[in-house]
Amino acid sequence: MMIVTQLITSFIAAAGFGVLFNAPRKALIQCGLIGMLGWILYYVLVLGEMDVVPATVFGAMLVAVLSQLSSKIFKKPVIVFNVSGIIPLVPGGVAYDAMRHFVENDYFTAVQLSAKVMLLAGAIAIGLMFSEVANQLIKKINSAGA
Repeated sequence: MMIVTQLITSFIAAAGFGVLFNAPRKALIQCGLIGMLGWILYYVLVLGEMDVVPATVFGAMLVAVLSQLSSKIFKKPVIVFNVSGIIPLVPGGVAYDAMRHFVENDYFTAVQLSAKVMLLAGAIAIGLMFSEVANQLIKKINSAGA
């Protein structure tokens, strides 16, 4: 039952952010699905005892690959799918906790949580970058072979 809740809430988060981001209405379902699939991969990996940072990298990679494919299929910019799809992976709760601990003068915990936020943000960037680099390599290989 928990996985169904995760599926629904991650879909709503991604599609809802697509609305806020002014994504085309026809792309909102795809935005939600991409975000949902990225989050479920992350969630399953974390349940399988993987650390959250590599799980975030893999989730972001999946979001980026699906965004590239959706961009080609639905003739929309990649950024529409990337931004909406990555939202479920953003460590907003951890960042909030870090700031709360700073305000409460619990600097030891605040610095630990801040470092975790930085690692997770870097993991998202690496995952998105990996897909773009792979896409550019595939384009170069295809153009050289043609």
